[in-house]
Amino acid sequence: MTSAETLLKLRDARVTAVLRADSAEAAVGASVALAEAGVRAVELTFTTPGAAGALREARDRLPAEIVLGAGTIRTSRELQAAVEAGADFLVTPHLDRGLLSEMLATGLLALPGTFTPSEVAAALSAGAEVVKLFPASTGGIRHFKALRGPFPELQAIPTGGIDAAAAVEWLAAGAVAVGAGSELCPSALVRTCDWDAVRAAAARFLAEVD
Repeated sequence: MTSAETLLKLRDARVTAVLRADSAEAAVGASVALAEAGVRAVELTFTTPGAAGALREARDRLPAEIVLGAGTIRTSRELQAAVEAGADFLVTPHLDRGLLSEMLATGLLALPGTFTPSEVAAALSAGAEVVKLFPASTGGIRHFKALRGPFPELQAIPTGGIDAAAAVEWLAAGAVAVGAGSELCPSALVRTCDWDAVRAAAARFLAEVD
């Protein structure tokens, strides 16, 4: 799948589940439950112990149409592990020009974390097709709209503190998609592996967004 095809799938999915878990087993279980609830894009973060193994298992267990990403990538080693595990897209929480260059060299869709105009400019000039706007809740939609003044070509996936109501507003404002964490998949439910409750919470979130 090309980076352009992945970007189109993320746009169609509208909501990307950003999963942080206490174990690889919980991360995989949550990803499967979310897919069963209708979530079509999942990002497993490297803050999860055994994240690379979780990515590999999730790729094996999730339907082929689910877009699977690797998030919170902070080192070249994590990047390589994500690629080898079969990630469809790569996400950093920050802008590291050297790491972004490595991400782009993989041919996979790269989403560098940005917030300021300087970070957005650097990411776009390096060749990023889309950026992660993080943390989205601290700047808000007004911040996003202000950035699109000097950067009208900006494609962004805001992430951080976005509930269903805010997701609707971000999408209406022109966001490619939104990244949702505990608002979509409550951490307490993941810790207890309550997959029925995870499915129910995700279904409610998606119903509000659609």
